[in-house]
Amino acid sequence: MAAPVRQLLAFAWTQTRACAFAFALLSGVAVSALLPELPVARYDLLVVYGVLLTLLFWARGWESGRDIAVIAACHVIGLAFELVKVALGSWSYPEPAVLKFAGVPLYGGFLYAAVGSYVCRAWHLFDVGLVRYRPRATAVVAAAIYVNFFSHHWLPDARWVLAGLLVAVTLGTSVCFTVRGVRRRMPLALSFVLIGFFLWVAENLATLVGAWRYPYQQHGWEPVGVEKFGAWALLISVTFVLAAVGRRTDPEPERAAP
Repeated sequence: MAAPVRQLLAFAWTQTRACAFAFALLSGVAVSALLPELPVARYDLLVVYGVLLTLLFWARGWESGRDIAVIAACHVIGLAFELVKVALGSWSYPEPAVLKFAGVPLYGGFLYAAVGSYVCRAWHLFDVGLVRYRPRATAVVAAAIYVNFFSHHWLPDARWVLAGLLVAVTLGTSVCFTVRGVRRRMPLALSFVLIGFFLWVAENLATLVGAWRYPYQQHGWEPVGVEKFGAWALLISVTFVLAAVGRRTDPEPERAAP
């Protein structure tokens, strides 16, 4: 097998390992939809399942205490996002539950926690380093992107302006990572686009197994609109900024293969 193919397969396998929490959570959602009627609501069972998954990953050393803090922050930020979006009718969780507030089950936060888990695990598994990273500027733009996903319901949508600003503040910033002992690099903005695409694919799978529903999916599943791809490519910057706090930066662009 040619070396580039081995590198690609190793990269794909490591990405799969980084998605372990997300795969487990999505599998739990799918299995819960097949269960017979139980005295406990499905959404409430998924809250317990999400907590147990988190504890398992921590106990096994797959995620550190620092990672758990990042994941918890993603959970809280995600729930705040859900409360506003569900109230505005952007999507819904139609099933009843005890652990549900203003139409949002607490398990909804684990969907964002899964994204945080992916970023943290990928950081460890790929031995990620950042070159020419501008933490403050990137954090400011990421915060503005998060706010815009609320404010665009009442104010002009600034996502294209913010996308341009995100490209500007990450211009020259590289993500360095290791695959089979070879150090490589990728523009940070490109990594956001690639992650955004796979999150959009994951969102299609999540809605297919009933994680939540968009208004146009109430009477049968339909693919999630491609515009959500762009939305995820922007939103991943929020998770990345949280995960990057205190991480190392590497003066190593000369050593990393493109």
